[in-house]
Order: sequence, then structure tokens, then C-alpha cells
Amino acid sequence: MANDALFPDLMPGQLLARGVCRHLRQHDFASLEEFVPERGKRVDVMALGPKGEIWVIECKSSRVDFTSDSKWDGYLEWCDRYFWAVDQEFPTDLLPEGTGLIIADAYDAEILRFGPETKLAPARRKVLTQKFARTAAQRLHGYRDPKPGSI
Repeated sequence: MANDALFPDLMPGQLLARGVCRHLRQHDFASLEEFVPERGKRVDVMALGPKGEIWVIECKSSRVDFTSDSKWDGYLEWCDRYFWAVDQEFPTDLLPEGTGLIIADAYDAEILRFGPETKLAPARRKVLTQKFARTAAQRLHGYRDPKPGSI
């Protein structure tokens, strides 16, 4: 996927994430990009659903981007469902069985396949939900007050 002229600062994977987040909003999910569930892990998109479900979506912009990622299975323990988001040109036969599939671009997405649901333990769900809320609030505050302490 080429970088979009309307979003020159976004990398191809970020453009996919944008479309994914837009689509998930239509299903009443709140999404955060580049979310860190624990130190050393960063997921492209974490989404919190209306019933408290947690999804992780990894955005892959090319074959090389996918084949160079050896850490994706470490994200499975941090979500109820796991998805790959790729563009229409991506060779989807590379993607592992038993994972979800989303076709996306910078503007929207479509869920083609749901991976299996593996419910998070209640304690982990609580920790993740709280971290999700705090991260979202801190990011929002950063937009309102980008230079705290400067006054």
C-alpha cells in the first residue's frame, strides 16, 4: 500500500491501522494504536468492545513486514481475539490458520475472518482495561496540554 497523499506522515502500517480503527468504531469498539500491554510488547491496535472484549490487531503492510515479525504469538495472551490487518494485495495464504483476518486501507476495513475466541482471565482483563483507559486519558490530555508545566 503506497503512502496516501492526504496523510504524508503516516507509514503504510499506520494507514492500515487508521482504517481498522474507523471500522471498529462502527461496531462500538474503542481503539488505541501502538498500545503497550506490558514492557517489551507493542501491539499495532488494541480494541475494547462494548461488552469488555479485547481484540489485538497487527497491521502488516507487506510480505517482508510479516515475515520479519516473530513476536506476534506473544500477543495472543493479551486478547480475546487476534487479527491480522492487511491490504487487498497482501498474500493472505502466508497468515497463520486460526487467526482473524481484516482487509483494510486508510479509510475503512472489513473483517473477513474471525479467529477463535479465547477469553482472558478476569484479573488480566481488569488490568488491561484499566491500562487502556489510563493510556487513552493520558493521550487525550497530551493533545489538550502538549507542554505540561510550561506555564
